[in-house]
Amino acid sequence: MQIDWLTSLLPPDEDVVTVVLDATRESESGRQAVQTRWRDLRRTLEAQGAPADALTAIDERVERPTHVSGEHGRVLVASRAGLLVDRTLAGPPASDEAVVCRGGAGAFALARVADETVRYLVAEIDRAGADVTFYDNAAYDPGHDEGTQTVEGGHDVLNKVRAPGTATRRIQARAEDSWDRNAEAVAAELDRSVARRRPELLILTGDVRAVPLVRDNLGGAARPLAVTIEGGSRADGVNQEAFGEKVRAALTAYRMRRREEVIDRFRQDHGRDAGATTGLESVVDVLRRGQVAELLVTEAVAGPPSSLADRTLWVGEYGMQLAMSRQEALDLGVDEPRELRADHALGLAAVEQGAGVTFVDEASLDLVDGVGAILRWHDASTPSDHALTMDGDTARM
Repeated sequence: MQIDWLTSLLPPDEDVVTVVLDATRESESGRQAVQTRWRDLRRTLEAQGAPADALTAIDERVERPTHVSGEHGRVLVASRAGLLVDRTLAGPPASDEAVVCRGGAGAFALARVADETVRYLVAEIDRAGADVTFYDNAAYDPGHDEGTQTVEGGHDVLNKVRAPGTATRRIQARAEDSWDRNAEAVAAELDRSVARRRPELLILTGDVRAVPLVRDNLGGAARPLAVTIEGGSRADGVNQEAFGEKVRAALTAYRMRRREEVIDRFRQDHGRDAGATTGLESVVDVLRRGQVAELLVTEAVAGPPSSLADRTLWVGEYGMQLAMSRQEALDLGVDEPRELRADHALGLAAVEQGAGVTFVDEASLDLVDGVGAILRWHDASTPSDHALTMDGDTARM
C-alpha cells in the first residue's frame, strides 16, 4: 500500500505531531469524551516538546465534528505550518496515541489511513444518463465527496408503449436504440473519468436495464474496475442508509482483495527463498540496504498500541542508517546514533526508500516478530530467514 501521497505532505526536517484517537461522538457526552481524550494527549505532546502551532491547529480541528456516525477513529497530523492530515478511520483505535517526531516516524498511522482509503466512482445510471460522483475515502458519505458530474445521453425516446400496430413496434425499437446510445455516451464519459481520476473501483447502480448496457460498453481500463450494486438511483426516494451499507461492503471487499494480493506475492517470493524475508533483524538489514518494496506488518505490530513500541532500534541522521544496537550503528559508521521506538524506526526507513506498508491479519500470514518485507531486488548477500520460518519458532531455534 503506497503511502507517499501522505508522507509527501510532511516536512522532512521539522517536528511533526501525529495523533490517533477515538473520535466517536454520538451524543453531547460523546463530544465531551473526545475533548477529554484530546486534552490528555495534548499534555503528553507538550511534555515531548511538540510545536505550539501544531497543537493549536489540532485544537481547532478536534472541535469540528467528523459527521461520521457510529464508532470511528481519527488521525490528525500537524506541524508548525498547520494541519497536514485529518482523516477518519472505520473503527476506533484500541488505545489513543500521540507522538512528536521527524520525517516519516508516524508512518504506521499514515499507513492505517492509506489502508482505509479507496479512490472510487459511484455512477447512478438511468436510461437517460448518469450522475457520477468521485470519493477519496472508504466511507460512502453523500455530501462529503469530491464532486458530482451529470451525464445526459441526448436520446429522449425512453419509454415503450403497450398497444398493437406497426407504430408501436417502431416506438419500441426507437426506445431501445435510445437506451443503447445513451448507455454508450455514459460509458464513454466513465472511461474518461477513469483515465482522469484513476479510481481503484467503479461502482455502477441504478436502472436494471441501463446498468448492464453501460457496463457492456466500458473500455478496457474501466471494465475491470466495475462492480454492480443494487439500491442506488438518480431519482429521489433512495434508502441511503441501506445503499450506503452495500457500498461500504463493496469497499471492504476491495480492501481485503488489495491486501491479499500483497500477501500472495509475499508467499510466492518467500516460498522460493528469494525476494521476501521476515523477522525484525532480517527486515532491518534489507531496509538499511534500500531493498524493500513493501513492508508487511501484522495488526498487533501496527497498533496503536504497537507491540514494537516497547522495543527500540538505533538510527543515524537518516532513517535508513538503521541498526539493532548502538554498537552496530557505530560499526556502520554512524557518528551519533539515537534510540528510537522500533515501529517508528521501521516506518521512517520505509518512507525514505519509498516502500509501501501493508497490514496483514496474523491468521492470514505468519510473520516472525510481526514484520516482513517484499524486496525490490535480491542477491547472494541478501539475508535469508528460510530455515527459521520453515520451522516457525525462532525462540526454539
